[in-house]
Amino acid sequence: MSTLTLNYHRYTDRSWHTSTAQLLRLLTIWYQRSRQRHQLAQLTDRQLSDIGVNLSEALAESEKPFWQA
Repeated sequence: MSTLTLNYHRYTDRSWHTSTAQLLRLLTIWYQRSRQRHQLAQLTDRQLSDIGVNLSEALAESEKPFWQA
């Protein structure tokens, strides 16, 4: 005879809060990354030179999707 075991996870208020906090943190990171890449794409050659980045590096970084580090 075989037995069937059912598992379930009971979510507590704390686990829900943690998951929500992690999601908000991830969304914040994605937003910041998107904004920074947009700003990087707007810099002039002179400004890029000042921060030690060439145009091809800036373009490569600014074209990455926001979810990619």
